[in-house]
Amino acid sequence: MKIIDSHTGGEPTRTIVSGLDTPRGAKATRDFLEKEADWVRTTLINEPRGFDAIVGACLCEPEDSTCITGVVFFNNLSCLHSCLHGTIGIVETLAYLGRIRPGEHHIETPVGIITALLAEDHSITIKNIPCYRFAEDVRVTLPNGQEIAGNISWGGNWFFLISNQGPEIRAENIAALTDFTRTVRDALRIQNITGENGAEIDHIECFASPQAGINANSQNFVLCPGSAYDRSPCGTGTSAKIACLAASGELTEGETWLQASIIGSVFEGSFESIPDSDKVIPIVTGRAFITSETTIIVQPNDPFKHGISSPRIGV
Repeated sequence: MKIIDSHTGGEPTRTIVSGLDTPRGAKATRDFLEKEADWVRTTLINEPRGFDAIVGACLCEPEDSTCITGVVFFNNLSCLHSCLHGTIGIVETLAYLGRIRPGEHHIETPVGIITALLAEDHSITIKNIPCYRFAEDVRVTLPNGQEIAGNISWGGNWFFLISNQGPEIRAENIAALTDFTRTVRDALRIQNITGENGAEIDHIECFASPQAGINANSQNFVLCPGSAYDRSPCGTGTSAKIACLAASGELTEGETWLQASIIGSVFEGSFESIPDSDKVIPIVTGRAFITSETTIIVQPNDPFKHGISSPRIGV
């Protein structure tokens, strides 16, 4: 397999650009990867070739002829519904390969079609699928008796959004923030608090005012499935936040929201309203940078050819 690595706001994306036969369509490719070819995910993401923070992207032929490609994202735990930092990464990758030029492009994902605008300066703007706040001021009790309040929102993945609770959002608190958000996620599961139709809430996002020197409206810490934290501000997480801000009237259509990550990288966000709907279309802008171009070699006698499998605590 040929892969190209990139990062978006510090969060890595590993894109398969050739060498893997997949079905036509993002949904069919996701089914294929989950049921027949999970070795692809473990080979690319697990050690010794990868590490927990990498998000993989498998390009495929789209069912919708208006799309330049289909894509399925996956991490150290499983396939993902969607990934906007990864979408920004694959757009930059396709541009690096000379497959696309600046302009508007459609990309097929398992949860819908996403629109990407590649600018001349290589900033990339993603118009997401419809997103919404599902529940407001949801209370969850932690094992120590502490009660946490948050919003449940769909941004392309399911999020529990927590404002100004838990450890201070600073880079030196990453370990404490990871423990806190894993505890919240476990408590949500135990107390059967879910997204719509019983969907598992697998992303936990904490927000606070940005640290000094960071030009943003907010700074976040995002725990992803598999318990790695997002180095970028998280595109689907920013979308989930924007949906909540729109629902509460704290952000108006066309107004800009600057969302910083735990390491200080920033996404620019806004939204478009959907007539006669409580859903909105979040719009997220960021940049990606190519970091390597690699051929994956799988030797038959390598005992770890498909990655090192190890038990994960608190995933």
